[in-house]
Amino acid sequence: MEKNKCITCSEYKNCRDSFASWLFFIIGLIATAAIRVVTILMHASPFYAKVAWYIGVGGFFLFFVYKFRINQARHNAISQRRLLDKINLKEKLSQEDYDLLGAILCALSSGKERINYMFIFALSALALLFAIYIDLFK
Repeated sequence: MEKNKCITCSEYKNCRDSFASWLFFIIGLIATAAIRVVTILMHASPFYAKVAWYIGVGGFFLFFVYKFRINQARHNAISQRRLLDKINLKEKLSQEDYDLLGAILCALSSGKERINYMFIFALSALALLFAIYIDLFK
């Protein structure tokens, strides 16, 4: 979507680059990194491994509470507008229905979400490779 196209949509607070969205994005990245370094730290310092585990699990808890609340709000909006029924029955959609669908699609195209997934994939691959190396060759 064009920059700032969904400024007036009902999902704007969820898909714009708000302070909260950046904060929870960063919390998610830190949690991802922390969990992935636990294996490395177990060999260096069990204390720091535990600290990393708590940071990772606590960060994931906060991140997923945030994501759950956003998804729950979207679910409620879809249910209130009966969007699934309307689409399945091929009923005519109102302008508000189109606005909500556009807002949800706008939110799903978030660049931060793609970066988060790539960060998780990359760090997971590195953690797996390191764990295999430690377990098989050390």
